[in-house]
Amino acid sequence: MPRLKLRGGSITKAMLLAFAALAIGSIFATTQNSQASSKVAPNNTAPPTISGTTQAGSTLTATNGTFSGTTPLTYSYVWSRCDATGGSCSTISGATNNTFALQQVDVGNTLRVKVTATNSDGSDNATSVPTAVVTAAPATTTTTTTTTTPTTAGCPSGSGTIAIADLSSPAHLSIGQQTITPGVVTPSTSSLQAHFRVTACGGRPVQGALVYATAVPFNQYSVPPEGTTAADGTVTLSMNQGAGFPASRQQELLVMFVRARKSGEDLDGGVSARVLVSFPVSLKK
Repeated sequence: MPRLKLRGGSITKAMLLAFAALAIGSIFATTQNSQASSKVAPNNTAPPTISGTTQAGSTLTATNGTFSGTTPLTYSYVWSRCDATGGSCSTISGATNNTFALQQVDVGNTLRVKVTATNSDGSDNATSVPTAVVTAAPATTTTTTTTTTPTTAGCPSGSGTIAIADLSSPAHLSIGQQTITPGVVTPSTSSLQAHFRVTACGGRPVQGALVYATAVPFNQYSVPPEGTTAADGTVTLSMNQGAGFPASRQQELLVMFVRARKSGEDLDGGVSARVLVSFPVSLKK
C-alpha cells in the first residue's frame, strides 16, 4: 500500500488549522459557560411598600421593593385584607394590580401586598408591612350660605405647628408615618431607631408631645425613655435587642405599642393617643 507523503509546508498549514479550530472552540465554550453562569434567579433584598391615604374611597399604590437577579424582571401583585394588627390576613379576590381602591368593607382593617418578581431563571416574593388601619370616608355635608368655619374644639386657631400646651380635649393626638432604621429587623439587628410623627387638628404637627414605645411581646427590645416631638412633630427612639427576640421561629413582624401624650395629663385621658404598629422581620438574614 503506498504511503501518503506531505511536504513540510503542507504539514505546517494543517497544524495551524487544527490549533485555530481548537482555539475557536475554546472561546465559544468559555463564552457560553460565562453566559450560563451569569443568569441569576430573583432574590428580594428590600420588601415592597404601600403608599396612599388609608381611607375608604382612596387608592393605595404598591412599590415593588428591591429584587436582585438577571433582568428583565416582571412583577405580579396579590393584595390581602388583615385585622387591625396586621394578622389574620386573607387574599382579596381579583386584587392583582399594583393599585388597590379602598372600600367600606376595608374600614377597621389593614392591607398588605405580596409582590412576586420573575425572570427566566425563577421567581421570589416578599410581603409588605401592614398599612395603618383604614378609616371611613368623611360624611358629606350640605353647604349653606354661612362661610365662617369655627375652630375645632380643643384646637388653637391658625395653621402650622401646634405647641402641646395649646392643645386640649376633646382634640386628640394622632400617631403616624412610623418607620424604623434599619428597614428590616434581622437576628443581627443589635439596635434600631424607631421614627414617629405626631399630629392633631387635621394633620398639623405637634411640638412637645411625649412619645413612648415598646415591642410586644416585651423583652424583645429595650424600652427607651419617652421622647419629645420636635417642631415638625417627629421623634426618634433608640432600642437595643433583648433576650426575647425573636419571639418565635416564624416571626415576620415586630409589633410595637406606641403612645403619645401631653405632660401632666392622665395616661388614658386628655389628648393622648395609643396605636399598635408593626415592622418587617426576616429571620433568614
